[in-house]
Amino acid sequence: MTTPNHAPRPMLTEAQLSRLPSEHPLRTAGTDRSPMIRAMLGDRPEHPPVWFMRQAGRSLPEYRAAREGTNMLESCLTPDLASEITLQPVRRHHVDAAIFFSDIVVPLKVAGLDVDILPGKGPVMGAPFNSMERIAELPEVPDSAFDPIREAVALTVEQLGSTPLIGFAGAPFTVAAYMAEGGSSRDHLGPRTMMYRDPEAWDALAGWVSRVSAQFLSAQIEAGASAVQLFDSWAGSVSERDYREHVMKYSAGVLSAVEPYGVPRIHFGTGTGELLVAMKEAGADVVGVDYRIDLDQAAERVGRDTPLQGNIDPALLDAGWGVLQKHTMDVLSKGKAAAAHIVNLGHGVPPGTDPAVLTRLVEFIHES
Repeated sequence: MTTPNHAPRPMLTEAQLSRLPSEHPLRTAGTDRSPMIRAMLGDRPEHPPVWFMRQAGRSLPEYRAAREGTNMLESCLTPDLASEITLQPVRRHHVDAAIFFSDIVVPLKVAGLDVDILPGKGPVMGAPFNSMERIAELPEVPDSAFDPIREAVALTVEQLGSTPLIGFAGAPFTVAAYMAEGGSSRDHLGPRTMMYRDPEAWDALAGWVSRVSAQFLSAQIEAGASAVQLFDSWAGSVSERDYREHVMKYSAGVLSAVEPYGVPRIHFGTGTGELLVAMKEAGADVVGVDYRIDLDQAAERVGRDTPLQGNIDPALLDAGWGVLQKHTMDVLSKGKAAAAHIVNLGHGVPPGTDPAVLTRLVEFIHES
């Protein structure tokens, strides 16, 4: 398989850089020349860049030690702790980027909503936001509410040097789905029904989430993130028609709000093989691909001029080195169909993963 002919996207312009603080890593630390950012802009660096979703988390003993006695949301909103957790996998695995340690419901907590993350259950709301009356109670969130996020990011990039930090936010559909149902569900009937039963309420809810998510990402960029990822856990539960009619514009709102900064924007969802074109059209510079579709097929769908991210099957991390190595070689080969390839999993690192496997996998990818 040959690498397609393409012209890498130009590096950030002076106008874009001028929107960033003078000490931003893209201006002072050379993160724009890192393998990760170069690949996100459509280049093929000297080795395939790699990072893992959920690389900072329960698979690491140092994470469990750092989190002991602190709940999830408190950990995310304690700047020095969030920074430490973000840095841990970079130190251990030598990945090409850090991903900001956070959770999709952090903006809701910042907004003062009654939300918690319960072990074994995930995010839980005090009461669902499933009517216009409830949604009308949602507050406007001042940018200053995100100051703990800015502080955590600034602490992190100070130590990362030329290794870029990727900012993170949950996509509006996924966050609004939790809010509409008051927690998680298997089929997300609540928000899907709401789109049709009460489209005005759905628009108000998803629009509010879109604005707050944009504030969340902007705070991370301004404090030092060199790229961002919008993560849509549940978008795969809707059809392409419903995605385009009821979901896409809210994700596009987040991505367009951060476009003036010029940092690369990754758009990732699970179970979204049929939505990849729409997700690109929403404003993605890089399309994240889960493990359910091969990268060469994804490249055919979104266009071979689009950098792709993915898509090692997380299940194979515990299948033995020979199996994982063969699978990774196949992923790397099929990734050559795209303009550029950022190596990642097709979802997050499972909690029971042996950290040594991830370290060995990074070494193998860098040598490929």
